[in-house]
Amino acid sequence: MSDHNPGLRPWRDIARRQSRQIMVGKVPVGGGAPVTVQTMTNTLTHDVRGTVDQIRRCEEAGVDIIRVSCPDKESTTALKQIVRASKVPIVADIHFHYKHALEAADAGAACLRINPGNIGSSARVKEVVDAAKANGCAIRIGVNAGSLERDLLEKYGEPCPEALVESALDHIKLLQDQDFHEYKVAVKASDVFLAVAAYMQLADAVDCPLHLGITEAGGLIGGTVKSAIGIGNLLWAGVGDTIRVSLSAEPEEEVRVGYEILKSLGIRTRGVRVVSCPSCARQGFDVIRTVQALEERLQHIQTPLSLSVLGCVVNGPGEARETDIGITGGGNGKHMVYLSGVTDHHVQDAGMIDHIVKLVEAKAAEIEAETTDAGAAESVAAE
Repeated sequence: MSDHNPGLRPWRDIARRQSRQIMVGKVPVGGGAPVTVQTMTNTLTHDVRGTVDQIRRCEEAGVDIIRVSCPDKESTTALKQIVRASKVPIVADIHFHYKHALEAADAGAACLRINPGNIGSSARVKEVVDAAKANGCAIRIGVNAGSLERDLLEKYGEPCPEALVESALDHIKLLQDQDFHEYKVAVKASDVFLAVAAYMQLADAVDCPLHLGITEAGGLIGGTVKSAIGIGNLLWAGVGDTIRVSLSAEPEEEVRVGYEILKSLGIRTRGVRVVSCPSCARQGFDVIRTVQALEERLQHIQTPLSLSVLGCVVNGPGEARETDIGITGGGNGKHMVYLSGVTDHHVQDAGMIDHIVKLVEAKAAEIEAETTDAGAAESVAAE
């Protein structure tokens, strides 16, 4: 069963929470729009070339929205060039210094990441909101368990779901008092249980889009696991409109992990979904190295399709029947290739990876052509 034609499987349906929609640049967030994938640059923002190069790598990985930190005037000055160079909307990350939010809005940021309660008086909040309105900026309220307000920590004794939600509601009120409603909210924590509980409570309390994340999740492996559990649980419950996987890794890796989470839940599909076995003594070829090579060489494929790579005939044929392309290990270096779930031909060890790459590229082109033809037919019918 291929990704681009998943069929009717009601037991896989996810009923998404109904949120109102805002726009981050030209990207809709909430209101039934596709769940978007975000990341954040880790370069010095005033290094325009380095920052744009990193944004390019994230764009190639499929990022929908990207955030850059703006801790000083030098960064907000550079932001104008970065916005012009980026193909995706840019979110300016602002803490405490409200003037940097004004500068970022004027520089073309599509969204300001601020906590309204942390930037000073109501007059300063009004200035930021006025700048956001004038420049068509959205705002993301970012509540974090590690930086809760002192009064809330005194009230609750420690970071807890109720404290995170109360903080979010306080910040929301500051925006609503200024008649500003183009905002989304995050209530992040590094503790998976705390984050999930806070998001679930907030989802019941507000109608705005929610930005999901497990903050300070850790390195590539540990952080991926924590994020998949936390973000995955929320998405499975229908909660969440945009996600950022926070890893101590390069931002393009955050994007790839984000898409893998969405693909595993059938929420969004992009690129090749690989089904592969962990390998054992039965394997007819080196499954681990083969999968590593294929994942690396197929990163340029954006078309959703599925590929099964299994070392032997125990589960290989069954998995291959459910994927667009499959390969199952056989004896004497001779392996079976499946196309659209049907046995098609054999391939030898030598040149096997090149052969599979060519098959995937050809299938992607075929799917794209079918999609284009279907779209043209619909357009003609509408006329």
